[in-house]
Amino acid sequence: MTENLLHRSSVLVLNRHWMAIDAISPAGAFSHLVSGSARAVWIEEGAFQPMEWDEWARLEVPEGSPSIGTTKGRIRIPTVVLLNRFDRVPMVRPVFGFRGIWERDGGRCQYTGRTLRPDEANIDHVVPRSRGGRDDWENCVLSDRRINTRKGARTPEEAGLRLLAAPKAPKTVPATLRIRNSWKVEDWNHFLKFPA
Repeated sequence: MTENLLHRSSVLVLNRHWMAIDAISPAGAFSHLVSGSARAVWIEEGAFQPMEWDEWARLEVPEGSPSIGTTKGRIRIPTVVLLNRFDRVPMVRPVFGFRGIWERDGGRCQYTGRTLRPDEANIDHVVPRSRGGRDDWENCVLSDRRINTRKGARTPEEAGLRLLAAPKAPKTVPATLRIRNSWKVEDWNHFLKFPA
């Protein structure tokens, strides 16, 4: 298996109440399994069976299944792990930056309302930094690159632009609502509010 696969966030983590709370790397999942803090979830035909590490390590690995090599043979990489004791759902907020602003603004230019591709967008400082504007949620919006270039070091009013809404910090939400199945792992769809 490649180093890339071992470190990408492709294993769904469930709390002990079977609620999705995170996505971790296979390396992180194996760490939980070996330490006994989690069990791997075997999913077959809509049935879910949690398995301890020893039982999971003995499973046959079908040809082509994601796995890692060990001195005792290949071990299947789980798609879902179930924590044994953790019962909360963490509350999270996007991290400030392009990705967080993209998420908050729904991928739409906050001046035109047009849905943008990532390569068409950038962050606009409502009050330009050259005029004392800060790098924060209340002063930054997603903007079409062309609109932002036209606006330059002016305020929206000076540039003849109007914001769709005043920018503000996004709300803190349960982690379950922020997990996206970007790897399109079919097993995750049983546990996510927004399946792939």
